[in-house]
Amino acid sequence: MAPTHLTRRIKLKAAEVVVPRLTRVLPREDLLRLGSDYGGWWIPSGLIAEDSIVYAAGVGEDVSFDLALIAQFGCEVWAMDPTPRSVEYAATIAQPRWHFLPFGLWKEDATLHFHPPVDPRHVSHSATDITGNGLGFDAQCYSLGTFTGKLGHLRIDLLKMDIEGAEGPVLDQVLSTSLRPRVICVEFDAPEGPRALRSRLGRLERAGYVVCWAERRNYTLTLG
Repeated sequence: MAPTHLTRRIKLKAAEVVVPRLTRVLPREDLLRLGSDYGGWWIPSGLIAEDSIVYAAGVGEDVSFDLALIAQFGCEVWAMDPTPRSVEYAATIAQPRWHFLPFGLWKEDATLHFHPPVDPRHVSHSATDITGNGLGFDAQCYSLGTFTGKLGHLRIDLLKMDIEGAEGPVLDQVLSTSLRPRVICVEFDAPEGPRALRSRLGRLERAGYVVCWAERRNYTLTLG
């Protein structure tokens, strides 16, 4: 049974307050925040360069982080989001190093149904969390390995995920392969309590990732 909106909010709030206190955070001297107050992220600037390959899953209607990365480092960014409003928004972005893919990121290649948000004014839909009312939409989703194969990439230097609850299955799938992004920026949106989120971070840490920034449900991790 899907969690009620109140139950979801309680679990998310508990996780964002408790888990950072239980997590070993090792800040780096090269941490740099890029993007708007709403859509920005902390990144290890020493690990990003002009030839870095950046995947940004979850566009919404804010690509300030993506554009700031391009401006700061001159790298290219491949952004992905199947939400109709995001597709319309992406058409307004005139930046040749920013590439938009109207697909979702998931643990496997599949067509998923995306459910609407509680507040119809919001843009983000979720393939895993049924919260709002009304019709959603179906969209093609691909695994990280499929995206890299289609794009001809042998590595990912930075993976940003704000994908409304789908991040857990995607991370589990990533850890089962040899494709390990060097930097992961992820917002944990799934309605999981502190124990579940701390367990998920533990799996990433055992795989060699280090948490270098934690803020509410936003985490930046580096490999090694």
